[in-house]
Amino acid sequence: MSELFEKLPMDGVKHIIVVASGKGGVGKSTVAANLAVAMAREGLNTALFDADIFGPSIPKMFGIEDVKPDVSALNNKEIFFPVKKYGVNIMSIGFFVDRNQSLIWRGPMAGKAVTQLLGDTQWGDTDYMIIDFPPGTSDIQLTTVQKLNLTGALIVTTPQELSLNDARKAGSMFLNPDLNVPVLGVIENMSWFSPANHPEEVYYVFGKGGGLKLANELNTSLLGQIPLVMEVGESAEKGLPVFSQGNKSVIKAFEQIAETIISGKKP
Repeated sequence: MSELFEKLPMDGVKHIIVVASGKGGVGKSTVAANLAVAMAREGLNTALFDADIFGPSIPKMFGIEDVKPDVSALNNKEIFFPVKKYGVNIMSIGFFVDRNQSLIWRGPMAGKAVTQLLGDTQWGDTDYMIIDFPPGTSDIQLTTVQKLNLTGALIVTTPQELSLNDARKAGSMFLNPDLNVPVLGVIENMSWFSPANHPEEVYYVFGKGGGLKLANELNTSLLGQIPLVMEVGESAEKGLPVFSQGNKSVIKAFEQIAETIISGKKP
């Protein structure tokens, strides 16, 4: 087998799920981060890998931008140890680069960096690894799919058609016969808005039904709908998960999505 298609061993990691979207701005990293925390809250050994080499956001969302992972040498090779926060073992290129410095790399270099961080990190016994993909369908996505035995993919979208158009491309990539990665489901973010003082009022700011439409097109399930809540963004800016804020509808949404994935039952 050529080195290109040789799988990383990932000893001790039972399930690997990638979180993808066709475009930026749909809350993909928010979903990946809080899904990982939700699984850890269920008592599972959970890992989160930030595969967005050019725009890593996971360290910021966990409030660990200034943290440096432990690194040791083994057989003339560097071994990385993940940073643990909120019960989640985290690794990101953002730990190793200046947050104000952009990386100017060609696609193959980014793919190689992802492979090195994934393969040279001591993950330990892990029930679920969540991988936060960058937007689109590029070298990083293809390298990850080729190098790992994936349990499946989650597609994140917002309800409007513009977002669906790009999410379709992400979904079709995984369903390509040459890759053949199961699409576990669609997660619709920013599904509706309810004023805090009038929770009975529901406003579909970005349209309605887009997530279900996409799930049907991809022959999969709509795993959950996450409401548009201002406190979610505010919590992320402070390095806090959604479970630290008071809006119960968001907390319930992530808990239900995690439980559905863990149980393996379709909603």
